[in-house]
Amino acid sequence: MARTETVEFTNMCMICDGNRAVVIDRKKRDWPGVTFPGGHVEPGESFTDAVVREVQEETGLNIRSPQLCGIKDWCENQCRFVVLLYKATCFDGELRSSPEGRVWWEDIADLPKLKLSLDMRDMLRVFTDNHYFPFSFDYFAFFTDRLYGSSYFHFKSSSCTLSIQNAGSSAVLSAYLSF
Repeated sequence: MARTETVEFTNMCMICDGNRAVVIDRKKRDWPGVTFPGGHVEPGESFTDAVVREVQEETGLNIRSPQLCGIKDWCENQCRFVVLLYKATCFDGELRSSPEGRVWWEDIADLPKLKLSLDMRDMLRVFTDNHYFPFSFDYFAFFTDRLYGSSYFHFKSSSCTLSIQNAGSSAVLSAYLSF
């Protein structure tokens, strides 16, 4: 069995200002609908530099200190796709739309009411459950979507017990880790 595989890294960032977040109505055919800004990590580019660049290109905002809050992955056509999910609260610049789509500030509570991109509703849980990824952690939550075969990970610095619960089409697994 081979120990290597083709991987495509991308990112997405929820930029927050109080109870509002920047959203983009993405026009691309492969993933249309309302989502958060983000895109591909270029070869040799750091993950953090990539999310900062993508946010600037799509929104005009310059984010600082983005915090990793989750990871989504799935396999398709002999390739693993990994989406690094970030949150950012420190930014400057003027919000502007781009060829990727129209951008605007939306109340976080109203996000589920929008015409969201495919599986964005599940990813909202990762962004809004306040599970942050500090440099050391002892807790993670794992979300898997049985229909699309994708996974969602949450990380949090606290202790918890193992629990499994069904949430509609998703299964939720939380586990205690020791590092």
